[in-house]
Amino acid sequence: MPETLTNILLALLLIGLGVVLWRYRDLQRRVTKLSTIIRQTTESGETVFNLPENERRIEDLSNAVRNLALAQQAQLAGLEDQRARLADVLDQMTDGILIVDPEGRVALINPAANRLFNVKDPVGRSVTEVLRYHQLVETWQRCHERGEAHSEAVEIPSRRQFLQISAIPDRLILGGSLIFLQDLTRVRRLETVRRDFISNLSHELRTPLASIKALTETLNEGALEDPPAARRFLSRMETEVDALTQMTNELLELTKIESGQVPLDLKPLAPHLLLVSASERMRLQAERAGLGLQLHIPDGLPRILADFARLEQVLVNLVHNAVKFTPPGEQITLSATVEDRFVRFSVRDTGAGIPAEILPRIFERFYKADRARSSGGTGLGLSISRHMVEAHGGKIWAESEENKGSTFSFTIPCV
Repeated sequence: MPETLTNILLALLLIGLGVVLWRYRDLQRRVTKLSTIIRQTTESGETVFNLPENERRIEDLSNAVRNLALAQQAQLAGLEDQRARLADVLDQMTDGILIVDPEGRVALINPAANRLFNVKDPVGRSVTEVLRYHQLVETWQRCHERGEAHSEAVEIPSRRQFLQISAIPDRLILGGSLIFLQDLTRVRRLETVRRDFISNLSHELRTPLASIKALTETLNEGALEDPPAARRFLSRMETEVDALTQMTNELLELTKIESGQVPLDLKPLAPHLLLVSASERMRLQAERAGLGLQLHIPDGLPRILADFARLEQVLVNLVHNAVKFTPPGEQITLSATVEDRFVRFSVRDTGAGIPAEILPRIFERFYKADRARSSGGTGLGLSISRHMVEAHGGKIWAESEENKGSTFSFTIPCV
């Protein structure tokens, strides 16, 4: 009897060990399967784990891992969305941005910065290779070596460019730095235009005002007692007042044109009518100056949509300038040609020409070359002409070579 009981207990023990071993191997298989699924999903970059749904013994573990995976994927999706938004912002920014690693190599550059320096494959290159100009590189080096923010305005004469560079340490990467670049060329140019405008306006006002003051003082000192002299002085004062009035009227007209307050009476018209009318108005003045005035009008010019009076004034202004700066015996030619969907009007002279360095500025308000200071006028004619042409949807420009003459051209869209 005791031996039989012992055998039974031994059999039960063996069965129990077998069950435990089977349960252990089954659990080990399931955990291995779960580990394989997690590893494969991680390697494939899938957004959802394909975990077994009916694993009773590891259900809690499966659910916990699934929830962890979903939370991680949500975080990654959020980071990816933020990264995409940041990339869009950097791409649309007009200021240049560079991120530099601790070794001094460009880790990131936005399109605005790439346009400034036009370096092929800039990422991975050194800052010196990308920035190239020593003043820009030195500003970054001071930031990199001292760990302090540095900013400087830099002029690049070879490109006629002004840049504001700011270099600051990268708070996220030890030894890294951020470089911000602003192109101040347009701002500096506008500042120059404003400064020159004030200077030119002051010059234009000072001359007639000084003349009027001198004439007034002369009359007060006794010239009133001399009727012939008084009449002569009053006539000169009237001339100066007329010049001031003309300047004021033209400046007001230019202001209205720039603000779009001058309506245009646009009608289809033949280009040759403009050329003929402008040449007839200026022919007597040209003949008095000893100049020939020619017309070159090809047949078949298309009609344009224009305000006759305004465009005629543009042509008169251009011819008037040509008369002032062309020596006697030379020729002035008015012409028109077809270019694509535009008619191009040109006024060509064989006069003194315009220096290349001032050619881009001749359409500014009150801008005058030194040689034009004694020629009279307000310095507003070309500026008014530019705005009138642009109001018609065209453009105006000048080509010139010193001592060989100038050609002023503008285009007007065809009907």
